[in-house]
Amino acid sequence: MVIILMGVAGSGKSTIGRMLSRALGGEFHDADDLHPPANRDKMRRGIPLTDENRRPWLAAVCALIDRCENAVVACSALKEAYRAKLLTGVKDVCVVYLKGSPELIAQRLAARHGHFFDPALLRSQFDALEEPRDAIVIEIAGTPAQIIDAIIVALRLRRAN
Repeated sequence: MVIILMGVAGSGKSTIGRMLSRALGGEFHDADDLHPPANRDKMRRGIPLTDENRRPWLAAVCALIDRCENAVVACSALKEAYRAKLLTGVKDVCVVYLKGSPELIAQRLAARHGHFFDPALLRSQFDALEEPRDAIVIEIAGTPAQIIDAIIVALRLRRAN
């Protein structure tokens, strides 16, 4: 199974993704690593990416997902169209949405250092966000361990149905 861990910047995709992949015995991939330098530079300068900017990045993420069998992929996937593209042709995939309030996520971004994302872009992320209808939704107010546990329980329930 491939799990796409989605949400706005600062929702914990990378941290939770690494921990979840270890718990499930799979690979972890961060889609941020696939952004071309021009995209990273724009975000560093506080300039929101356009759909055109994201097109080659989404293609690279799709290619990555296509190669994976047992993996967690951290990817913002904010719009329904992006998720539809990521899910095209994927056999066994589950989208997990890490959901948090703008206030909580802003606090987390303020405490984060060394990342290319300018916290001033958070509003544009929430503006672009189209909450998924068919995803597992996990509230992120708890500890990372609590979030991992909630995801694993939700995955088991989904598999059982």
